[in-house]
Amino acid sequence: MQNHVIPSQMTAIEVINPGTQSQLLQVTVAVPELKAGQVLVKVAAAGVNRADLLQRTGLYPPPPGESDTLGLEVAGTVVAVADDVAKDWLGEAVFGLVPGGGYAQYVAMHSEHLIKKPAALGMAEAAACAEVFLTAFQAMRVVGHLPDQGALLVHAGASGVGTAAIQLGKASGCFVAVTVGSDEKAKACLALGADLAVNYKTHDFSVELKAARPQGFDLIIDPVAGDYIVEDIQLLALDGQIIVLSMLGGRMTPELDLGLMLKKRGQLLCSTLRNRTDGYKAALISDFNQQFGKALAEGKIKPVLAQSMDWSEADKAHQLLASNAVVGKLVLTLF
Repeated sequence: MQNHVIPSQMTAIEVINPGTQSQLLQVTVAVPELKAGQVLVKVAAAGVNRADLLQRTGLYPPPPGESDTLGLEVAGTVVAVADDVAKDWLGEAVFGLVPGGGYAQYVAMHSEHLIKKPAALGMAEAAACAEVFLTAFQAMRVVGHLPDQGALLVHAGASGVGTAAIQLGKASGCFVAVTVGSDEKAKACLALGADLAVNYKTHDFSVELKAARPQGFDLIIDPVAGDYIVEDIQLLALDGQIIVLSMLGGRMTPELDLGLMLKKRGQLLCSTLRNRTDGYKAALISDFNQQFGKALAEGKIKPVLAQSMDWSEADKAHQLLASNAVVGKLVLTLF
């Protein structure tokens, strides 16, 4: 089942006192035991996501039966496989999604969720890939249906998902506009290929976007929600879709004009990824690889790595992410 000795114990990061005063602490726990269809990955790097921040406050628990250790994506090396998994995976450098457990020296992963690490990507970059590209891809091509050469609007364009969506949108020949919170972020998004980047702190983004795209946007990716939904409806094209990924701006939306939505034949959809079934995730990864795997391997699309930090600085990484001061992804390194 394995090609070298796997320890029985490992170091992992545990949330102490979940809530607003939570702390992160390195603890010793058992190495995961493999279930059918799984492999054991020795973690080299783990992506940091807003879901981690929510989980440590008690607002986003892992799916039932999954590890309550933080971490939804990793990169590393396969060191053991279950009896029903091909031995060819042993020694392979991989990255991918996990439902939890990424902030640890070892993590169990579903073999159908593995993605081989392109040679052009380091482990830290690979750890920054899966969550953002698969979330953006799901919003654009699975939950939503962005037409090629269509128009895409992405709020929080400098975020990990935002920077991934810009690249996927441009790879599909689309007009891509983003909203951001600083001129520095606007420049970063334009450098990635965005056609328009609006600083919402200095401009009325709705006015700017209407002027640039009077016919509206076919797909709007919105992790903010709250008041933004009202603006989204105004900016929507005929038969357009609004995909809500999270609620950074609040869970309540004032003055929702269903009449305008009906007039535009618009759709308001909500999307998550963590609590999807293993089969759904396997199909999503397969579809992403088929459509964009070559572009990722060739470096035509790649994660924007804001900073990699030693995993002993996980709390500092969380504070940095919460400050909204980064462009792209933060990654914790274990090597």
